[in-house]
Amino acid sequence: MPVPLSSGSAGWLTSPANYRRIGFLGVTPLTLAIAAAQAYGRTRARERGLQMTRAAVSLAAIGVLLVSSASAQGPAPTAFKAISPIFGQLVTFSLPISFVTVFENTNGPNYVREAVLKGETVKRWTQMITVTGAKGAAGNAKLSPETFAGTMVGGFKSACPDTFAAQGFGPAKFGDQDAYVAVASCGRVESGADKHSEATLIVTVKGSADYYTLQWAERAPATGRSAIDETKWLARLRQLQPIRLCPIVPGEPAPYPSCASKN
Repeated sequence: MPVPLSSGSAGWLTSPANYRRIGFLGVTPLTLAIAAAQAYGRTRARERGLQMTRAAVSLAAIGVLLVSSASAQGPAPTAFKAISPIFGQLVTFSLPISFVTVFENTNGPNYVREAVLKGETVKRWTQMITVTGAKGAAGNAKLSPETFAGTMVGGFKSACPDTFAAQGFGPAKFGDQDAYVAVASCGRVESGADKHSEATLIVTVKGSADYYTLQWAERAPATGRSAIDETKWLARLRQLQPIRLCPIVPGEPAPYPSCASKN
């Protein structure tokens, strides 16, 4: 059964200063691994004001997209298998075909890639799927998938204490990797003239050396505090699966057959 996230649990909340550039305060959603990495003493690329070029990312840059299994006579696929090397492992998940990648950046130990619905932009979007990596974070004995997710949930609470809501769906396993799944939301966020609500499915995965996250964020008109729609977000989680981490085989080119065949 899903359990409520406890904002009073150790490790769940960090200083609001750590979140002054995350999602609903800027133009992108929670870049969760980066925010959490900062909370553990790492430098966040966007905090340093680095100029980043947002452009369509080539398949070579993000790995390879493979059509989900469907016969030639079967229905049109609804998702692609996205596989990309991120630090020490290959990261694979299902990306709905309605999304297109618009931004990718690696800065030191932090990696982020963002995809939005076709026709939307990184500045104006209603849904965004983000992949992040935090290099070496798995070596931190104080960090677990749950506390990692909790750090990010804390960012929501800091940004909208009056309309904040969260729900923990609990520990999970993706292949052999330990993970945690949660949803956090703000019923009302103000970013300049823009006023909206924002909710994000948060999936944190502990790799062999690094931590990874998948996030599916959604914006809508501003409301008050709203209950988490468990059915909706669990359906979104199913759409992202299978989620897997695979070893990088030296010299293996895309489409990474050693990982592409895993379900």
